[in-house]
Amino acid sequence: MQDTITRDTRLALDLALTVRHDGHGGVADDLSDLAGLTAWVREHAGTLPDASDLAVDEETLAAVRDLRAAVRALFARAVRPDAPSPADAARLLPVPEAVARLNAAAARTPTVPVLHWTDGAEPVVHRRPSPRGADLTAVLAQAAIAFLAGADRRRLRACHAPRCVRYFLKDHPRQEWCKPSCGNRARVARHHERHRKQ
Repeated sequence: MQDTITRDTRLALDLALTVRHDGHGGVADDLSDLAGLTAWVREHAGTLPDASDLAVDEETLAAVRDLRAAVRALFARAVRPDAPSPADAARLLPVPEAVARLNAAAARTPTVPVLHWTDGAEPVVHRRPSPRGADLTAVLAQAAIAFLAGADRRRLRACHAPRCVRYFLKDHPRQEWCKPSCGNRARVARHHERHRKQ
């Protein structure tokens, strides 16, 4: 069982999980408005660098929602040959478009050249993020890229319990669902299906 996951993995998963089952047979979107995004950023102040400096406006909301669509499309690709989340199955972005959207979002971080010149060496220029503050979409995109290119990606699964639309990291070889309540719903649904056929 995995005890810890990286900050990047947590951010990528949490972004994808802003689309969730609403408890009434539908799908809820935690980022449906600016208040939802603001609340989400506040909830992630411990994992988002410079969370207090992040600008949250309508443009950012649209960019984060576009990024989330790309991340969920790439999560669906990552869980192949298994089926994607039911919330994504009918409306996935094509993978090349999702990759392009993710890379474009990651590139939104402004950088500045920094000169390094030590004694006895030639001057070297490196680029680093601008001190003006981070772009929320870029931070999330870079976290998603790190997750998708990292080892945790191989543990990613879509939960296929009735009405669940979540992705999760498989922590145990026998784990089939994102949480125990999903396992209970799946077992109840199988039980009803068996008795209906009798």
